[in-house]
Amino acid sequence: MFDLDAYLARIDLPARPTLDAAGLSRLQRAHRLAIPFENLDVILGRGIAIDGASVFAKLVTARRGGYCFEHNRLFGDALGAIGFDHRPLLARVWLGIDLGHGTVPPLTHTFSLVESDEGPWIADPGFGGTYAPAMPLADGAEATAPDGARFRLSRHDRHGWLLERSGTVAGTDGRGGGEANATGGWQPQYSFTTATVFDADLALGNWWSSTAPGTRFTTLRLASIVLPHGFATLTDDRYRRIAGEDKAEGTITDPRVYRMRLGMMFGIALTAQEVAGLRLFPAAG
Repeated sequence: MFDLDAYLARIDLPARPTLDAAGLSRLQRAHRLAIPFENLDVILGRGIAIDGASVFAKLVTARRGGYCFEHNRLFGDALGAIGFDHRPLLARVWLGIDLGHGTVPPLTHTFSLVESDEGPWIADPGFGGTYAPAMPLADGAEATAPDGARFRLSRHDRHGWLLERSGTVAGTDGRGGGEANATGGWQPQYSFTTATVFDADLALGNWWSSTAPGTRFTTLRLASIVLPHGFATLTDDRYRRIAGEDKAEGTITDPRVYRMRLGMMFGIALTAQEVAGLRLFPAAG
């Protein structure tokens, strides 16, 4: 049985949210502010389990983070325990990829479709960048993230629905540079349909994301967290933080500083041996 009280304590939400769009938005925001996005267990060779018990043990009990398949499994279980009518969807991530040409990306992102008296909504606490707040599934719907990035939904003739983003590249954990980002223009973030997603589909997407050679999740050490008015990210040894008009960035050269930064900013507690296992810094001696 899902321990809703422990989950709400983990995300610092003092009361059960209401069963409406406002409650959904409150739940998603609290989740993103409390639980970091990270893929460090992939780099450490541990594999990623996405059954409910494993995800709860890692993200709630052990107070770690995870990537989209973990976050959205936990969030979906919480939605069910609260009483929301929901189901998972799968998406193709387009940040940094030309939507009109080239290779179509695989279905490697998941989030939730939530039905309410106000109609269908999408909620996504597990994207590795500043997040789109809960949004009605409606052509032209728009929302603004805590760091000021804007999001909008539109119909797409080839890919079903398209979520676009307009904001600084600092909020994309390093993805999505280029002219549109430099000028504040709209960029595709991910596309999706509302087709039924089965457990086998999620298992396949999670397996590919955690094992495919040469991809972000198998080559980079990623950690990020949403701030009340900004975003912080650690990509390999590169740290970046934005909070309103304040910006800070730099390169970490000491594993002790890296470990401290993981703990203080992202709430991720790794041992010195685990940090060494990330193979970011040359061995001493």
